[in-house]
Amino acid sequence: MELHNRGVRQDVRELGELLGTVIEAQASRDAFDTVESCRRTAIDYRSGDLDSREPLVRELEDISPHTQRVVARAFTTYFELINLAEERERVRSIRTASQEGTLADSLEAAAADLGESDTETVQQILDDVLIEPTFTAHPTEARRKTVKSKLRTISTDLETLDERLLTDDEAKAVWNSVDAEVTSLWQTPQVRNRQPEPDDEARNVQWYLENTLFDVVGDVYQELDEAIDEPVDGSVDVPKLLEFRSWAGSDRDGNPHVTPEVTANTLERQRSVVLERYRDELKRLSGVLSQDGSRIDVGSAFQVGLEDDRTELPGSASMAEQRYPDEPYRQKLKLMRERLDRIGDVRPGGYDDAEELLTDLEDIASSLRANGAGSVVDAHLGPIYRQVATFGFSLASLDLRDHRQKHTDAITAALERAGIEYDTLTEDERVELLTDAILQDEPVIDLGATDSLSAADARVLTLFDRLGEWQTEYGTEAIDTYCISMTEEPSHVLEVLFLADQAGVVSLPEHSGLDVVPLLETESALSGARRIMGTLFENEAYAQALAARGGTQEIMLGYSDSNKENGFLAANWSLYKNQRRLGEICDEHDVTMRLFHGRGGSISRGGGPMNEALLALPNDTVTGQVKFTEQGEAIAEKYANPRIAQRNIEQMLNAQLRARQDAIEHPTEDVPEAWLDAMETMADAARREYRDLLESDGFVRYFEEATPITVIEDLNLGSRPASRSGERTVEDLRAIPWVFSWIQSRCILPGWYAIGTGIDAYLTGDGSSNAAADDGEGGDADDRMAVLQEMYAEWPFFRTTLDNAALSLSRTDLEIAAQYADLADGDRREQFFPRLTDEYEHAADLITTIGQRDQLQTRDWLGENLERRNPYVDPLNVLQTYLLGRTHLTDVEERTLRLTVKGIAAGMKNTG
Repeated sequence: MELHNRGVRQDVRELGELLGTVIEAQASRDAFDTVESCRRTAIDYRSGDLDSREPLVRELEDISPHTQRVVARAFTTYFELINLAEERERVRSIRTASQEGTLADSLEAAAADLGESDTETVQQILDDVLIEPTFTAHPTEARRKTVKSKLRTISTDLETLDERLLTDDEAKAVWNSVDAEVTSLWQTPQVRNRQPEPDDEARNVQWYLENTLFDVVGDVYQELDEAIDEPVDGSVDVPKLLEFRSWAGSDRDGNPHVTPEVTANTLERQRSVVLERYRDELKRLSGVLSQDGSRIDVGSAFQVGLEDDRTELPGSASMAEQRYPDEPYRQKLKLMRERLDRIGDVRPGGYDDAEELLTDLEDIASSLRANGAGSVVDAHLGPIYRQVATFGFSLASLDLRDHRQKHTDAITAALERAGIEYDTLTEDERVELLTDAILQDEPVIDLGATDSLSAADARVLTLFDRLGEWQTEYGTEAIDTYCISMTEEPSHVLEVLFLADQAGVVSLPEHSGLDVVPLLETESALSGARRIMGTLFENEAYAQALAARGGTQEIMLGYSDSNKENGFLAANWSLYKNQRRLGEICDEHDVTMRLFHGRGGSISRGGGPMNEALLALPNDTVTGQVKFTEQGEAIAEKYANPRIAQRNIEQMLNAQLRARQDAIEHPTEDVPEAWLDAMETMADAARREYRDLLESDGFVRYFEEATPITVIEDLNLGSRPASRSGERTVEDLRAIPWVFSWIQSRCILPGWYAIGTGIDAYLTGDGSSNAAADDGEGGDADDRMAVLQEMYAEWPFFRTTLDNAALSLSRTDLEIAAQYADLADGDRREQFFPRLTDEYEHAADLITTIGQRDQLQTRDWLGENLERRNPYVDPLNVLQTYLLGRTHLTDVEERTLRLTVKGIAAGMKNTG
């Protein structure tokens, strides 16, 4: 059976031809000819028919600024369209493999693995697993919302052409729609004319939750229920395995624009959206549940619930009985919709929480099953139940976040009015003071008295003052987590607990409405994790708060700043070690650990396939609960298309179920000491080399000259500033623009720099460890290479680390990078670019040798992807370097330069 009418080559060809037609019609024939000439020249050079890029460089430099802008726009739009073609091809692959029963990482495969365990263990695994994707508003999405909307329409049309059997006239009508959207896309500004506001970012995240994830969640659970039936002996209950969270509208770290009003608006809007979706689902269900009440026995539980509703809502009940006589399910559903309408209303009768709605759905389901309508429950009621269990009344729970210094400053100012000089206290004295203050009944500070405080301090106190109101209005679960950036001391965590206590959100020992989450992102914080967490676990006030939250401690690990501080290999090794260390600390104190992985979209910021990352985590850290950030283009790539969204969720569930099963069967990962020593040697050497590069005189200046960082800082990507203080240092620069800039210049050093030096230190015995010799493996380089090859074959952490580095190396293009390096001062270029080149070549050679393969990439699709994209990215890179090298740009040239950033981001499918 043919599932599809088209292929990726046809999509790419026809979309490219259509774009050419639009360019000719909207710009000019001459502009179209220039675009075509640039395209052919770039292809000829890549294919070896030209010896130099010089013809492309000359052509782009000689054309007018207006035509340069057309060229930049043409290639940017091309990538937007080709990304849709590749997305469609991925859907084809998923559907084909599913039909053939060859889909890897599927729920069926996970269920088959679970079937090897006894029923009790399977139930424990299911009970333990909870996956919490957390959407952030970090500015890594280079496309405007308007552009994304148009692209979604084109994507839907491509799906129709590919999957539906159409007449010639019908197919022509659909293609005419594509033509119209591409024309409109060409006429739409690609670059934002204003900086996005936090409300815009929150609405963007909300779109994916409302329009994609809400609809696919029920299908995922239904597939898992069916998959698990056959291989697992006995009956098991599949509980809630997924929960979505968001930082959009609530992350204050470095963003003064996220005010309490923004957070309040986000909470209200998300509740309104999810309640409206529930109303629609219940209305649809009413069309299904038309059973005649005189022919069935609805059961006592259902009848009691219906009578309670009639008592609470007599007017609505009377109308329901008149409209649906002898149709009890429809009457019930009508009253359930009325109860949804009254949530947050002055009228009584609204649902207090999602659990009450779930109870009503359970009563209907039980009644239907008792009347032989189990198939109706499975097909129509089950998905709604899963939606309510997953999204609650908040759509996505919000995490609050701010920098620890903000809390310290606000508490210092507030306590000063109470006669306490907090800033003069030692760390131990601060811990003692905060503990006593939390445990005493009387408040210490008035959160509402902010008149004499600075704006920054008042902002912190006002937030906590409003937090209690929000939890009362929207439910504790709507906003119940507070993440502390740059946590370095136990007092930084207790400060937030103290402010929550003063707000009435915490009332120990009975109640704590807040998970306080330390974000450990610097080397000092990670190495001091035992001291920080051990002090907290043994603290009387914190122990009570932890017990009130069910004994689970969430700890966030920062991948971005750790990488920027230490380099790729050292950061990954530090994170691995410290995850194990944190697991040991939590086990010692009988605390359940939930790791929150602060992953970015790029490899250097913890990106890469999420299922592989979950399977590579140390066994002693896999408690079943896991949380991770989703950012920027990664959100669109994973969740814009419903089928791809469902596939991503299934892969994550597959990985986490298998990882938890393995952790139960093998609680401690058995990693040979020789491997650990080898990693220690490599990481130490890599960190020294990376730090030496960053600390070399002139490197920051080279970074400014050889990348488009100054352009990126001025782009309206997000509401948050690009740097923390406005200073030009690597430490002060946020991780996203740091990575974004290197990706643009095709020298993606954050994803691979110093890994070659690290590996070489182990091979040559120049590091601090001589693991291979000590382990009887022999001391020469060949023996040590054999150890590394064994590590790659058998240790998921090491294999994933090298494969991710290989992805960054594959996407690096040193020829293009050399053009950016030529923009730097001559001496600085000679100081740094050869060093980067040597490290790249050394890393590429060593990784392919360790992996025992001829090419860097391990995925065939990546090679095809790069081959298809590189010739089209080249003109954008060449044009960007030309404009960056100009001392003065006109307004048109400035806009063209910004547009090249967008186009390269689309071509590389990544910003930062």
